[in-house]
Amino acid sequence: MNNLTAQVKQAKEAALKLASIDTKTKNNALTYLAESIKENKNEIIKENKKDIEKAEADNLSESLIKRLILDEKKLNEIIELIESVKALEDPIGKIMEKIELDKNFILEKITVPIGLIGAIFESRPDATIQISSLCIKSGNAVILKPGSEAINTNKILVRLIKDSLKKANIPQDSVQLIETREEVREILKLHDYIDLIIPRGSNKFVKYIQ
Repeated sequence: MNNLTAQVKQAKEAALKLASIDTKTKNNALTYLAESIKENKNEIIKENKKDIEKAEADNLSESLIKRLILDEKKLNEIIELIESVKALEDPIGKIMEKIELDKNFILEKITVPIGLIGAIFESRPDATIQISSLCIKSGNAVILKPGSEAINTNKILVRLIKDSLKKANIPQDSVQLIETREEVREILKLHDYIDLIIPRGSNKFVKYIQ
């Protein structure tokens, strides 16, 4: 078993535990995350500047560089986003249908988490928080593959996410980060562990993932 397969297996095991965690605990993790981003704004901006400088040195487009930027205003928007996800109703454990098949024999259709999600997305680092927050709220573990242009920013964001999960007594392996295109090709083969792949990007990219 290579390192990536082991990482994905750990995320799958975390998904099984996360699926049964109550709403209050998941909301606690989101509260800790919002607080952590607020407390570490300077460090996040410092790491983000490394990505901006490299993008400029590599002559990337102005529009792409603009999407990479995390300043004070953008970080405040991210904190608001986390709070809005926390305020959402927990989608898990809802009874969608109920049928009485026989006396004292009732069949219910109840919402459950998907399991382990693979999210492959563009270079906007705020998407890392958006996707992770939604997955935590919905009881799903996630493997993140953001655009490589924002690697320094995403590393610190995922570190803060993992710290917040640990503080809330949720498995840290519930959120994982992979960094290379080679790893994307590998996770596409791991059907036994990954329940859903979500690609965000160009039509060409989405078709490739399909």
